Amino acid sequence: MSVDGAARLKVPSPVLEHPAMRVALARHDLKTVYARLNHAGFSHRAIGAMTGQAPSEIYSVLHTGRRITSYDLLARIADGLGVPRGYMGLAYDATAADVLDLVGATCSSAADEREEVRQLLAHAANVTMGAAVHDAARWWQPVESGRSPVPDRVGVADVENIEHVTATMRVLDYRFGGGACRDAVVAQVMWAQRLLTADRGQDVERRLHQALADLHNLAGWTSFDVGLYSAARSHFARALEQARYAEDSSLVANVLYRMGRLHLHRGLLQQALRFFQLGQIAAQDSGSDLTVALLCANEAWTYGLLGDAGQAAKSINRARDEFGRADLASAPIWVRFFGEADLTALTGMVHAALPRDRKEHHLHEAVGSLTACLSLRGEAETRSRTFELTALATVHLRLGNLAEGVAAGHQAADLAEQVRSVRTIDRLEPLAAEAAAHPGASDVRDLGTRIATLRKV
Repeated sequence: MSVDGAARLKVPSPVLEHPAMRVALARHDLKTVYARLNHAGFSHRAIGAMTGQAPSEIYSVLHTGRRITSYDLLARIADGLGVPRGYMGLAYDATAADVLDLVGATCSSAADEREEVRQLLAHAANVTMGAAVHDAARWWQPVESGRSPVPDRVGVADVENIEHVTATMRVLDYRFGGGACRDAVVAQVMWAQRLLTADRGQDVERRLHQALADLHNLAGWTSFDVGLYSAARSHFARALEQARYAEDSSLVANVLYRMGRLHLHRGLLQQALRFFQLGQIAAQDSGSDLTVALLCANEAWTYGLLGDAGQAAKSINRARDEFGRADLASAPIWVRFFGEADLTALTGMVHAALPRDRKEHHLHEAVGSLTACLSLRGEAETRSRTFELTALATVHLRLGNLAEGVAAGHQAADLAEQVRSVRTIDRLEPLAAEAAAHPGASDVRDLGTRIATLRKV
Protein backbone atom coordinates (compact mmCIF):
# COMPACT_ATOMS: atom_id res chain seq x y z
CA MET A 1 0.00 0.00 0.00
CA SER A 2 1.29 3.45 -0.91
CA VAL A 3 -0.42 6.49 0.50
CA ASP A 4 0.15 9.70 -1.43
CA GLY A 5 -3.21 11.10 -2.53
CA ALA A 6 -4.57 14.08 -0.62
CA ALA A 7 -7.93 12.38 -0.18
CA ARG A 8 -6.32 9.48 1.62
CA LEU A 9 -4.20 11.41 4.13
CA LYS A 10 -5.66 9.83 7.21
CA VAL A 11 -3.70 7.56 9.52
CA PRO A 12 -5.78 4.54 10.58
CA SER A 13 -6.50 4.32 14.31
CA PRO A 14 -4.74 0.94 14.68
CA VAL A 15 -1.50 2.56 13.48
CA LEU A 16 -1.77 5.45 15.93
CA GLU A 17 -2.95 3.31 18.84
CA HIS A 18 -0.23 0.66 18.60
CA PRO A 19 1.64 0.65 21.94
CA ALA A 20 5.02 1.14 20.22
CA MET A 21 3.65 4.16 18.39
CA ARG A 22 2.17 5.56 21.63
CA VAL A 23 5.51 5.26 23.40
CA ALA A 24 7.33 6.91 20.48
CA LEU A 25 4.82 9.79 20.46
CA ALA A 26 5.19 10.28 24.21
CA ARG A 27 8.98 10.43 23.86
CA HIS A 28 8.82 12.76 20.82
CA ASP A 29 10.73 10.03 19.02
CA LEU A 30 9.68 11.16 15.56
CA LYS A 31 12.20 8.90 13.86
CA THR A 32 10.24 5.89 15.12
CA VAL A 33 6.89 7.61 14.43
CA TYR A 34 7.78 8.31 10.81
CA ALA A 35 9.37 4.88 10.34
CA ARG A 36 6.16 3.21 11.52
CA LEU A 37 4.14 5.42 9.18
CA ASN A 38 6.46 4.38 6.32
CA HIS A 39 5.89 0.75 7.29
CA ALA A 40 2.14 1.35 7.17
CA GLY A 41 2.44 2.65 3.60
CA PHE A 42 2.84 6.42 4.04
CA SER A 43 5.56 7.96 1.87
CA HIS A 44 7.81 10.88 2.88
CA ARG A 45 5.63 13.12 0.71
CA ALA A 46 2.42 11.92 2.40
CA ILE A 47 3.85 12.43 5.88
CA GLY A 48 5.04 15.89 4.90
CA ALA A 49 1.60 16.78 3.55
CA MET A 50 0.05 15.90 6.91
CA THR A 51 2.66 17.57 9.13
CA GLY A 52 3.45 20.58 6.95
CA GLN A 53 7.09 19.54 6.58
CA ALA A 54 9.12 19.21 3.39
CA PRO A 55 10.03 15.64 2.33
CA SER A 56 13.66 16.57 2.97
CA GLU A 57 12.80 17.31 6.61
CA ILE A 58 11.11 13.93 6.93
CA TYR A 59 14.21 12.32 5.42
CA SER A 60 16.41 14.19 7.90
CA VAL A 61 14.40 12.95 10.86
CA LEU A 62 14.49 9.38 9.59
CA HIS A 63 18.11 9.16 8.51
CA THR A 64 20.07 11.64 10.61
CA GLY A 65 18.16 11.28 13.86
CA ARG A 66 17.28 14.97 13.91
CA ARG A 67 15.29 15.84 17.04
CA ILE A 68 12.39 18.27 16.99
CA THR A 69 11.91 20.26 20.20
CA SER A 70 9.82 23.24 19.08
CA TYR A 71 6.43 23.14 20.82
CA ASP A 72 4.70 24.79 17.85
CA LEU A 73 6.12 22.28 15.37
CA LEU A 74 5.35 19.30 17.62
CA ALA A 75 1.78 20.57 18.04
CA ARG A 76 1.45 20.98 14.27
CA ILE A 77 2.73 17.43 13.74
CA ALA A 78 0.27 16.06 16.32
CA ASP A 79 -2.65 17.92 14.74
CA GLY A 80 -1.61 16.89 11.22
CA LEU A 81 -1.38 13.22 12.12
CA GLY A 82 -4.71 13.33 13.95
CA VAL A 83 -3.01 12.59 17.27
CA PRO A 84 -4.50 14.08 20.46
CA ARG A 85 -1.92 16.52 21.82
CA GLY A 86 -1.99 14.68 25.13
CA TYR A 87 -0.37 11.68 23.41
CA MET A 88 2.75 13.83 23.03
CA GLY A 89 2.52 15.52 26.42
CA LEU A 90 1.60 18.80 24.76
CA ALA A 91 -1.69 19.27 26.55
CA TYR A 92 -0.13 18.92 29.99
CA ASP A 93 3.06 19.97 31.80
CA ALA A 94 6.53 18.57 31.22
CA THR A 95 5.89 15.46 33.33
CA ALA A 96 2.85 14.38 31.33
CA ALA A 97 4.48 11.43 29.56
CA ASP A 98 5.60 9.88 32.83
CA VAL A 99 2.31 10.67 34.57
CA LEU A 100 0.31 8.98 31.82
CA ASP A 101 2.36 5.77 32.03
CA LEU A 102 3.25 5.86 28.35
CA VAL A 103 7.02 5.71 28.49
CA GLY A 104 7.44 3.08 31.17
CA ALA A 105 4.38 0.91 30.57
CA THR A 106 4.93 -2.58 29.25
CA CYS A 107 2.69 -3.86 26.51
CA SER A 108 4.30 -7.08 25.32
CA SER A 109 4.31 -10.63 26.58
CA ALA A 110 7.51 -10.41 28.63
CA ALA A 111 9.10 -13.38 30.39
CA ASP A 112 8.05 -12.06 33.79
CA GLU A 113 4.40 -11.59 32.86
CA ARG A 114 3.33 -14.86 34.48
CA GLU A 115 4.89 -13.80 37.77
CA GLU A 116 3.08 -10.47 37.47
CA VAL A 117 -0.17 -12.34 36.86
CA ARG A 118 0.50 -14.69 39.78
CA GLN A 119 1.04 -11.77 42.13
CA LEU A 120 -2.11 -10.01 40.94
CA LEU A 121 -4.21 -13.16 41.31
CA ALA A 122 -2.89 -13.73 44.85
CA HIS A 123 -3.56 -10.09 45.69
CA ALA A 124 -7.07 -10.34 44.24
CA ALA A 125 -7.82 -13.43 46.33
CA ASN A 126 -6.58 -11.74 49.52
CA VAL A 127 -8.53 -8.55 48.93
CA THR A 128 -11.71 -10.36 47.85
CA MET A 129 -11.68 -12.63 50.90
CA GLY A 130 -10.83 -9.75 53.23
CA ALA A 131 -7.37 -10.99 54.17
CA ALA A 132 -5.35 -8.11 52.71
CA VAL A 133 -3.87 -5.46 54.96
CA HIS A 134 -4.97 -2.03 53.74
CA ASP A 135 -2.00 0.24 53.14
CA ALA A 136 -3.90 3.50 52.95
CA ALA A 137 -0.72 5.53 52.50
CA ARG A 138 -0.23 4.03 49.01
CA TRP A 139 -3.65 5.01 47.79
CA TRP A 140 -2.93 8.67 47.30
CA GLN A 141 0.61 8.44 45.91
CA PRO A 142 2.12 9.89 43.85
CA VAL A 143 1.10 13.51 44.20
CA GLU A 144 2.59 15.35 41.23
CA SER A 145 3.84 18.91 41.58
CA GLY A 146 2.28 21.57 39.44
CA ARG A 147 -1.06 19.79 39.08
CA SER A 148 -4.52 21.30 39.52
CA PRO A 149 -5.24 21.99 43.20
CA VAL A 150 -7.70 19.87 45.16
CA PRO A 151 -10.12 21.27 47.73
CA ASP A 152 -9.21 21.23 51.41
CA ARG A 153 -12.47 19.48 52.17
CA VAL A 154 -14.32 17.02 49.93
CA GLY A 155 -18.10 17.17 49.75
CA VAL A 156 -20.81 15.24 47.95
CA ALA A 157 -20.56 17.55 44.92
CA ASP A 158 -16.88 16.63 44.43
CA VAL A 159 -17.70 12.94 44.45
CA GLU A 160 -20.60 13.46 42.07
CA ASN A 161 -18.21 15.18 39.67
CA ILE A 162 -15.94 12.12 39.67
CA GLU A 163 -18.92 9.85 39.07
CA HIS A 164 -20.14 12.02 36.20
CA VAL A 165 -16.72 12.12 34.53
CA THR A 166 -16.38 8.35 34.87
CA ALA A 167 -19.80 7.74 33.35
CA THR A 168 -19.04 10.09 30.45
CA MET A 169 -15.68 8.46 29.73
CA ARG A 170 -17.24 5.00 29.91
CA VAL A 171 -19.63 5.96 27.10
CA LEU A 172 -16.69 7.18 24.99
CA ASP A 173 -14.82 3.93 25.64
CA TYR A 174 -17.76 1.77 24.54
CA ARG A 175 -18.26 3.75 21.37
CA PHE A 176 -14.77 4.76 20.24
CA GLY A 177 -12.40 2.47 22.15
CA GLY A 178 -10.01 3.00 25.03
CA GLY A 179 -7.64 5.07 22.91
CA ALA A 180 -10.27 7.80 22.64
CA CYS A 181 -10.33 8.49 26.38
CA ARG A 182 -7.63 6.52 28.21
CA ASP A 183 -5.30 9.49 28.77
CA ALA A 184 -8.15 11.62 30.07
CA VAL A 185 -9.24 8.85 32.44
CA VAL A 186 -5.71 8.39 33.79
CA ALA A 187 -5.26 12.13 34.21
CA GLN A 188 -8.54 12.21 36.15
CA VAL A 189 -7.30 9.33 38.33
CA MET A 190 -4.11 11.23 39.12
CA TRP A 191 -6.15 14.22 40.26
CA ALA A 192 -9.02 12.40 41.98
CA GLN A 193 -6.89 10.09 44.11
CA ARG A 194 -5.39 13.19 45.74
CA LEU A 195 -8.79 13.89 47.26
CA LEU A 196 -7.90 11.19 49.77
CA THR A 197 -5.57 13.75 51.39
CA ALA A 198 -8.47 16.18 51.96
CA ASP A 199 -10.84 16.38 54.93
CA ARG A 200 -14.24 14.75 54.48
CA GLY A 201 -17.21 13.67 56.52
CA GLN A 202 -18.37 10.14 57.16
CA ASP A 203 -21.24 10.67 54.72
CA VAL A 204 -18.69 11.13 51.91
CA GLU A 205 -16.02 8.59 52.92
CA ARG A 206 -17.49 5.41 51.47
CA ARG A 207 -18.83 7.05 48.36
CA LEU A 208 -15.45 8.65 47.61
CA HIS A 209 -13.64 5.31 47.78
CA GLN A 210 -16.38 3.76 45.65
CA ALA A 211 -16.02 6.50 43.01
CA LEU A 212 -12.24 6.12 42.96
CA ALA A 213 -12.58 2.35 42.60
CA ASP A 214 -14.85 2.77 39.59
CA LEU A 215 -12.50 5.34 38.06
CA HIS A 216 -9.45 3.09 38.52
CA ASN A 217 -11.51 0.24 37.09
CA LEU A 218 -12.18 2.27 33.94
CA ALA A 219 -8.51 3.32 33.76
CA GLY A 220 -7.54 -0.35 33.87
CA TRP A 221 -10.08 -1.28 31.20
CA THR A 222 -9.03 1.47 28.79
CA SER A 223 -5.36 0.66 29.39
CA PHE A 224 -6.11 -2.97 28.55
CA ASP A 225 -7.93 -1.89 25.41
CA VAL A 226 -4.86 -0.08 24.05
CA GLY A 227 -2.44 -2.87 25.00
CA LEU A 228 -0.88 -1.39 28.16
CA TYR A 229 -1.28 -4.57 30.18
CA SER A 230 0.98 -3.80 33.15
CA ALA A 231 -0.63 -0.38 33.58
CA ALA A 232 -4.04 -2.08 33.41
CA ARG A 233 -3.10 -4.54 36.16
CA SER A 234 -1.90 -1.71 38.39
CA HIS A 235 -5.17 0.18 38.01
CA PHE A 236 -7.24 -2.97 38.54
CA ALA A 237 -5.32 -3.79 41.72
CA ARG A 238 -5.97 -0.29 43.08
CA ALA A 239 -9.63 -0.47 42.03
CA LEU A 240 -10.03 -3.77 43.85
CA GLU A 241 -8.55 -2.38 47.07
CA GLN A 242 -10.74 0.71 46.96
CA ALA A 243 -13.90 -1.26 46.22
CA ARG A 244 -13.17 -3.71 49.03
CA TYR A 245 -12.48 -0.84 51.43
CA ALA A 246 -15.82 0.70 50.43
CA GLU A 247 -17.44 -2.71 51.12
CA ASP A 248 -19.03 -2.75 47.69
CA SER A 249 -19.13 -6.42 46.68
CA SER A 250 -20.73 -5.70 43.31
CA LEU A 251 -17.89 -3.39 42.35
CA VAL A 252 -15.31 -5.89 43.65
CA ALA A 253 -16.93 -8.48 41.38
CA ASN A 254 -16.86 -6.11 38.42
CA VAL A 255 -13.15 -5.42 38.85
CA LEU A 256 -12.49 -9.17 39.01
CA TYR A 257 -14.54 -9.64 35.84
CA ARG A 258 -12.35 -7.11 34.02
CA MET A 259 -9.19 -8.73 35.38
CA GLY A 260 -10.49 -12.01 34.00
CA ARG A 261 -11.15 -10.51 30.59
CA LEU A 262 -7.62 -9.12 30.39
CA HIS A 263 -6.11 -12.54 31.05
CA LEU A 264 -8.59 -14.30 28.80
CA HIS A 265 -7.42 -12.00 26.00
CA ARG A 266 -3.81 -12.85 26.80
CA GLY A 267 -4.54 -16.57 26.49
CA LEU A 268 -3.99 -17.23 30.22
CA LEU A 269 -7.19 -19.27 30.49
CA GLN A 270 -6.71 -20.91 33.88
CA GLN A 271 -5.84 -17.57 35.48
CA ALA A 272 -8.83 -15.93 33.80
CA LEU A 273 -11.07 -18.69 35.17
CA ARG A 274 -9.78 -18.03 38.68
CA PHE A 275 -10.56 -14.32 38.41
CA PHE A 276 -14.10 -15.09 37.18
CA GLN A 277 -14.63 -17.58 40.01
CA LEU A 278 -13.39 -15.10 42.60
CA GLY A 279 -15.74 -12.60 41.05
CA GLN A 280 -18.68 -14.95 41.52
CA ILE A 281 -17.99 -15.11 45.26
CA ALA A 282 -18.16 -11.33 45.50
CA ALA A 283 -21.15 -11.15 43.12
CA GLN A 284 -23.16 -13.56 45.25
CA ASP A 285 -22.35 -11.51 48.36
CA SER A 286 -23.59 -8.40 46.58
CA GLY A 287 -27.02 -9.82 45.89
CA SER A 288 -26.85 -8.51 42.31
CA ASP A 289 -28.26 -11.15 39.96
CA LEU A 290 -26.98 -9.20 36.96
CA THR A 291 -23.43 -9.25 38.30
CA VAL A 292 -23.64 -13.00 38.89
CA ALA A 293 -24.93 -13.48 35.33
CA LEU A 294 -22.02 -11.45 33.94
CA LEU A 295 -19.43 -13.57 35.76
CA CYS A 296 -21.10 -16.88 34.88
CA ALA A 297 -21.35 -16.00 31.19
CA ASN A 298 -17.66 -15.14 31.02
CA GLU A 299 -16.80 -18.28 32.95
CA ALA A 300 -18.73 -20.24 30.31
CA TRP A 301 -16.70 -18.65 27.52
CA THR A 302 -13.49 -19.62 29.29
CA TYR A 303 -14.67 -23.21 29.71
CA GLY A 304 -15.49 -23.23 26.00
CA LEU A 305 -11.95 -22.14 25.15
CA LEU A 306 -10.65 -24.86 27.46
CA GLY A 307 -12.76 -27.40 25.52
CA ASP A 308 -15.01 -28.30 28.47
CA ALA A 309 -18.44 -28.37 26.82
CA GLY A 310 -20.19 -29.71 29.94
CA GLN A 311 -18.99 -26.97 32.28
CA ALA A 312 -19.52 -24.35 29.60
CA ALA A 313 -23.16 -25.41 29.24
CA LYS A 314 -23.71 -25.34 33.01
CA SER A 315 -22.24 -21.87 33.35
CA ILE A 316 -24.13 -20.32 30.43
CA ASN A 317 -27.40 -21.86 31.64
CA ARG A 318 -26.84 -20.42 35.09
CA ALA A 319 -26.03 -17.05 33.51
CA ARG A 320 -29.39 -17.12 31.71
CA ASP A 321 -31.22 -18.02 34.92
CA GLU A 322 -29.55 -15.22 36.89
CA PHE A 323 -30.13 -12.75 34.06
CA GLY A 324 -33.81 -13.67 33.96
CA ARG A 325 -34.14 -12.70 37.63
CA ALA A 326 -32.09 -9.50 37.38
CA ASP A 327 -33.55 -6.04 37.75
CA LEU A 328 -31.55 -4.09 35.17
CA ALA A 329 -32.99 -0.72 36.19
CA SER A 330 -31.64 -0.97 39.75
CA ALA A 331 -28.29 -2.53 38.86
CA PRO A 332 -25.10 -0.59 39.66
CA ILE A 333 -23.91 1.63 36.83
CA TRP A 334 -20.71 -0.36 36.24
CA VAL A 335 -22.65 -3.54 35.34
CA ARG A 336 -25.66 -1.96 33.66
CA PHE A 337 -24.03 -2.39 30.23
CA PHE A 338 -24.61 -6.16 30.44
CA GLY A 339 -27.86 -6.65 28.60
CA GLU A 340 -29.59 -9.16 26.37
CA ALA A 341 -27.18 -8.47 23.51
CA ASP A 342 -24.14 -9.23 25.68
CA LEU A 343 -25.56 -12.47 27.06
CA THR A 344 -26.54 -13.58 23.55
CA ALA A 345 -23.08 -12.65 22.24
CA LEU A 346 -21.33 -14.66 24.95
CA THR A 347 -23.59 -17.62 24.21
CA GLY A 348 -22.37 -17.44 20.62
CA MET A 349 -18.75 -17.12 21.74
CA VAL A 350 -19.11 -20.25 23.89
CA HIS A 351 -20.36 -22.30 20.93
CA ALA A 352 -17.70 -20.82 18.63
CA ALA A 353 -14.92 -21.56 21.11
CA LEU A 354 -15.52 -25.30 21.44
CA PRO A 355 -13.04 -27.51 19.56
CA ARG A 356 -13.70 -28.16 15.90
CA ASP A 357 -13.96 -31.91 16.37
CA ARG A 358 -17.20 -31.40 18.31
CA LYS A 359 -20.56 -31.60 16.59
CA GLU A 360 -21.11 -29.05 13.84
CA HIS A 361 -24.31 -27.89 15.49
CA HIS A 362 -22.18 -25.76 17.88
CA LEU A 363 -21.07 -23.64 14.93
CA HIS A 364 -24.65 -23.24 13.71
CA GLU A 365 -25.67 -22.24 17.24
CA ALA A 366 -22.84 -19.71 17.24
CA VAL A 367 -24.07 -18.19 13.96
CA GLY A 368 -27.59 -17.91 15.32
CA SER A 369 -26.53 -16.27 18.59
CA LEU A 370 -24.02 -13.89 17.04
CA THR A 371 -26.49 -12.81 14.36
CA ALA A 372 -29.16 -12.26 16.99
CA CYS A 373 -26.90 -10.20 19.25
CA LEU A 374 -25.92 -7.92 16.36
CA SER A 375 -29.58 -7.18 15.73
CA LEU A 376 -29.83 -6.03 19.37
CA ARG A 377 -26.80 -3.76 19.27
CA GLY A 378 -27.08 -0.02 18.98
CA GLU A 379 -24.93 1.91 16.52
CA ALA A 380 -23.00 3.46 19.40
CA GLU A 381 -21.69 0.06 20.56
CA THR A 382 -18.99 0.08 17.91
CA ARG A 383 -16.34 -2.01 19.62
CA SER A 384 -18.75 -4.75 20.66
CA ARG A 385 -20.14 -4.94 17.15
CA THR A 386 -16.58 -5.24 15.81
CA PHE A 387 -15.87 -8.21 18.09
CA GLU A 388 -19.11 -9.95 17.21
CA LEU A 389 -18.82 -9.42 13.46
CA THR A 390 -15.27 -10.79 13.65
CA ALA A 391 -16.45 -13.91 15.45
CA LEU A 392 -19.42 -14.32 13.08
CA ALA A 393 -17.17 -14.05 10.02
CA THR A 394 -14.80 -16.66 11.45
CA VAL A 395 -17.61 -19.13 12.14
CA HIS A 396 -19.12 -18.63 8.70
CA LEU A 397 -15.77 -19.42 7.08
CA ARG A 398 -15.40 -22.54 9.23
CA LEU A 399 -18.81 -23.70 8.01
CA GLY A 400 -17.89 -23.01 4.39
CA ASN A 401 -20.29 -20.06 4.10
CA LEU A 402 -17.65 -18.03 2.30
CA ALA A 403 -19.81 -15.20 0.98
CA GLU A 404 -21.37 -14.57 4.39
CA GLY A 405 -17.99 -14.80 6.07
CA VAL A 406 -16.37 -12.33 3.70
CA ALA A 407 -19.23 -9.85 4.08
CA ALA A 408 -19.13 -9.98 7.88
CA GLY A 409 -15.33 -9.83 7.84
CA HIS A 410 -15.25 -6.62 5.81
CA GLN A 411 -17.86 -5.07 8.11
CA ALA A 412 -15.65 -5.96 11.08
CA ALA A 413 -12.60 -4.46 9.37
CA ASP A 414 -14.51 -1.27 8.57
CA LEU A 415 -15.38 -0.82 12.23
CA ALA A 416 -11.91 -1.80 13.44
CA GLU A 417 -10.47 1.09 11.44
CA GLN A 418 -12.78 3.50 13.29
CA VAL A 419 -12.16 2.34 16.86
CA ARG A 420 -9.07 3.27 18.86
CA SER A 421 -8.59 -0.20 20.26
CA VAL A 422 -5.63 -2.54 19.96
CA ARG A 423 -7.90 -5.29 21.25
CA THR A 424 -10.08 -5.21 18.15
CA ILE A 425 -6.98 -5.77 16.01
CA ASP A 426 -5.79 -8.64 18.21
CA ARG A 427 -9.20 -10.30 17.94
CA LEU A 428 -8.88 -10.40 14.14
CA GLU A 429 -6.18 -13.08 14.40
CA PRO A 430 -8.52 -16.14 14.30
CA LEU A 431 -10.31 -14.64 11.30
CA ALA A 432 -6.98 -14.15 9.53
CA ALA A 433 -6.06 -17.79 10.24
CA GLU A 434 -9.42 -19.02 8.94
CA ALA A 435 -9.11 -16.91 5.80
CA ALA A 436 -5.70 -18.46 5.17
CA ALA A 437 -7.35 -21.88 5.18
CA HIS A 438 -9.23 -20.98 1.96
CA PRO A 439 -6.43 -20.05 -0.48
CA GLY A 440 -8.48 -20.97 -3.52
CA ALA A 441 -11.17 -18.33 -2.97
CA SER A 442 -10.05 -14.91 -4.22
CA ASP A 443 -12.58 -12.93 -2.17
CA VAL A 444 -11.44 -14.71 1.00
CA ARG A 445 -7.81 -14.02 0.05
CA ASP A 446 -8.67 -10.34 -0.36
CA LEU A 447 -10.23 -10.31 3.11
CA GLY A 448 -7.13 -11.99 4.51
CA THR A 449 -4.92 -9.38 2.84
CA ARG A 450 -6.97 -6.56 4.29
CA ILE A 451 -6.78 -8.05 7.79
CA ALA A 452 -3.03 -8.57 7.43
CA THR A 453 -2.67 -4.87 6.53
CA LEU A 454 -4.69 -3.87 9.59
CA ARG A 455 -2.59 -6.05 11.85
CA LYS A 456 0.70 -4.91 10.28
CA VAL A 457 1.13 -1.81 12.39
